[in-house]
Amino acid sequence: MSRACSLFQLCQNPNGLLLRSSKFSKGPYLIPSARIYPVLCFSKEIQTSAYEVVKGSYVPTALVKPESKPKDKSPENLEGVGAFQKLPMVMPSVDILYSALRKAKRISPTKGIANIAKRERNRGAKQLDALMKELAVPLRTYSENFPNKKYLHPYERSLIELTLGDGNYEEVLGKVDSLRKKVVSVGKEHASLCAKSLSKKEAEERLTEGIKKVEETFNRGGKHVDDLLHIAKTLRAMPVVDLESPTLCLVGAPNVGKSSLVRILSTGKPEVCNYPFTTRGILMGHIISNHQTFQVTDTPGLLKRCDEDRNNLEKLTLAVLSHLPTAILYVHDLSGQCGTSPSDQFVIYKEIKERFSEHLWLDVVSKCDLLQKSPVLFATDKGDDSDLELERYRKLGPDGVLHVSVTNEVGLTELKSRVHEMLNSQMTRIQFQEKLEVLT
Repeated sequence: MSRACSLFQLCQNPNGLLLRSSKFSKGPYLIPSARIYPVLCFSKEIQTSAYEVVKGSYVPTALVKPESKPKDKSPENLEGVGAFQKLPMVMPSVDILYSALRKAKRISPTKGIANIAKRERNRGAKQLDALMKELAVPLRTYSENFPNKKYLHPYERSLIELTLGDGNYEEVLGKVDSLRKKVVSVGKEHASLCAKSLSKKEAEERLTEGIKKVEETFNRGGKHVDDLLHIAKTLRAMPVVDLESPTLCLVGAPNVGKSSLVRILSTGKPEVCNYPFTTRGILMGHIISNHQTFQVTDTPGLLKRCDEDRNNLEKLTLAVLSHLPTAILYVHDLSGQCGTSPSDQFVIYKEIKERFSEHLWLDVVSKCDLLQKSPVLFATDKGDDSDLELERYRKLGPDGVLHVSVTNEVGLTELKSRVHEMLNSQMTRIQFQEKLEVLT
C-alpha cells in the first residue's frame, strides 16, 4: 500500500522529487537528490534458420512468407498503351529444362553428414527440390507478369483478340500456370520419397526416377511455353502508338494505294503489291514537321459487307478507328484497278463516314493518272442513273476530294500540306481533351 501511495505522490509532484516513507516518521518525506531516470533496454535481433529432420539428417527448409494477394488494379490507372513492350522475355522450353537440370546437378549435400545413406538421401532431396524450383520459378514469372487482358487499353485488347484469336491468350497462360503446378507437385512428391530412402542405392534410384518424372512432366507441357514465346514475339512486334501524339490513319478498300501514300507521307515502308490485303496488320510510320512528330498508320482494306462477316484484318482497321484518337485520310480508287468497284467503294465510304463522323477527315482519289472520261462500271453495278450522288462519285469522288498520283507526282505537295494542317488540328483536339480531363 505504501508503494502505491508513493507512486501516486510522485505523479502529483511537479519537480520529480522522490517521496519516501520512514518507519520513524508518520508520513512521507522528501529526498531532494533522488530523481527518476528512464531505463534503456537493449535487444538484438537473432537470425534463425529452420531445418527439417529427415532420418537423422538436417535438411534446411526455406522460411516462406505468406503470399500477399496482389491488389486489384483499377482500370482507370491502366488506360495507357505500351504494355506489349513490357512483356517478360520467355525462354524456349528446351532451354529452361536444360538450365534447370544443369543447376540441380550442382547441388551438394549438407555438410557434416557422416552417414553415407543419410548424405545421399539429403543430396537427392535437395537436387529434386532445386530442379522443381528452377522449372517453376520462370513459369510463375510468366503467369504473373503477362498482363491481364481486361486491364489493357481497349486498342491493345482488340489487337490480342484479332491477332491471336479470341480466348487463345488466356488459354495459353492458363496452361503454363497449370504446368507449373504439376511440376511442383511431382517434384515435391519425389523429393519426399528420396528423403525417406533407407540406403544409398535406394536414394540414388529414387533421385534418378524423380528427375525422369519431373522431366517428363515438363516436356508434356513444354509446347505451351513455346506457344507463349510465340505470343510474346507477336505482341512485342506490334507498333507502339502514342496517345498524346496525333495519328493519321489511312482507310479505304483493299489495293486502292494506301501503302504507296504512306511511303510518300512518312518514314513507314509498307509492302506495295498489286493484290488485295497486302497490308496484313497495323503498320506505323512517322511524319516530322516543324520539330513535331506525327504518327501514320496503314490499315488493312475494308470490303462491302456487314461487321459480322468481316475478317480479323478488317476488324483491326475498325479497332484503330474506334479506340485511337485518329484523323482519317480516306483513299478512293475510281480507276477500276483495285478490284473493288466504285459503287461498292461508295457504300463502304458512306458507312465509315457515318460511323466515324466525329473524326477529322480528308478524302483522296489515288491513281488519278488512270482515270478515264467515262466512269468505270463493273458487271455487278446496277444501271440505275437515278442516284445522282453515286453518279457524281463514280466520276469525281466525294465533295472536296483531292486527286493525286504517286506515279506522276500529281497533287502530292498539296496533299502533304493538307495532312500537316489536319494533324495540327488533331494536336489541338488532344491538348484540349487533356485539359478537360485535368479539370474534371
